[in-house]
Amino acid sequence: MQIVSTESEHVGGIIVVDNNSTDDTADIAIKQGVSVVFEPINQIARARNRGATAATGDALIFMDADSACSPELLIHVLDRLAAGTCVGGGSIIAPDRQITGAALRGLTLWNHLAKRARLAAGCFVFCRADAFAQIGGFNTRVYAGEEIYLSRALKKWGRQHSMSFEIVSVAPVVTSVRKLDWYSPMQIVRQALIVLVPGAVYSKRLCKTWYDPARRDKQ
Repeated sequence: MQIVSTESEHVGGIIVVDNNSTDDTADIAIKQGVSVVFEPINQIARARNRGATAATGDALIFMDADSACSPELLIHVLDRLAAGTCVGGGSIIAPDRQITGAALRGLTLWNHLAKRARLAAGCFVFCRADAFAQIGGFNTRVYAGEEIYLSRALKKWGRQHSMSFEIVSVAPVVTSVRKLDWYSPMQIVRQALIVLVPGAVYSKRLCKTWYDPARRDKQ
């Protein structure tokens, strides 16, 4: 995943978190002049938090390595944070290739739910660094849905400081839909619903599509 640390109106740097990757991601990032930090425990929340500890800016943007955002979206969220009235938020998402049927309906439903409930998708989350630190970062007790817990905590912090938590639709974040090639629609739906089952996200075994070792080398 990538974390952009920003200072005031300027991008302070990009930090790539190597969470036991088995490809050349870290080497490629280093050759591009990007900072790379290592998180030995395979857990999404821990990897995100590890990147945040290396960041020095007053704003944080968390983005998965298989996702991309446009300059327009980046500038917009930085402006919203700089305004001092927004604690953070997320973006609606779009697939990296054409999808149809149940997959498209599911993505449309998520975007609607995200905007209505103000819940950030894990592939793109932005927030104030001070708020992130004060709420304790991502919940390391869970193996999936950590962005939901963070969204709720940031919304609460925002209410206490008269700031909004926003799901923006300026330009969707484009994210990979490769899991559609690996799992059936029913398997994906079941895993998505895991976050609604009390206690399920505390089990790495139950969150297997996020940690499937058979797929790890292809991520």
